[in-house]
Amino acid sequence: VQLVESGGGLVQTGGSLKLSCVASGLPLDYYTVGWFRQAPGKGREGVSCISASNGSTYYADSVKGRFTISRDNAKNTVYLQMNSLKPDDTAVYYCAADIISPQAVGVWWSMGSEYDYWGQGTQVTVSS
Repeated sequence: VQLVESGGGLVQTGGSLKLSCVASGLPLDYYTVGWFRQAPGKGREGVSCISASNGSTYYADSVKGRFTISRDNAKNTVYLQMNSLKPDDTAVYYCAADIISPQAVGVWWSMGSEYDYWGQGTQVTVSS
């Protein structure tokens, strides 16, 4: 089982990036997938999540209206489109996957402990 993130990079304030999370050995259409980030000296933060059961999406308040999560089951890939990027968005971004019940995902999606499978991360740097 492997999750591989890509799409990170250096961008100016106001710019956009699209992150990809490709899974192997794991049918992502059966899994809830979350995006997390960790900035230097800070704790891990749940950014967004897309549920397996009905495709419901969830976002941290800090990214609502700017980030969009989506999935392409045919490509076994989940994306995070990030627009209007700010320096505060600078972090290593990770995708994670697990089976989370529909009743629980809305409450627990941002808890990293809910996910068993993690990627290695991709660096996003937003310059001011």
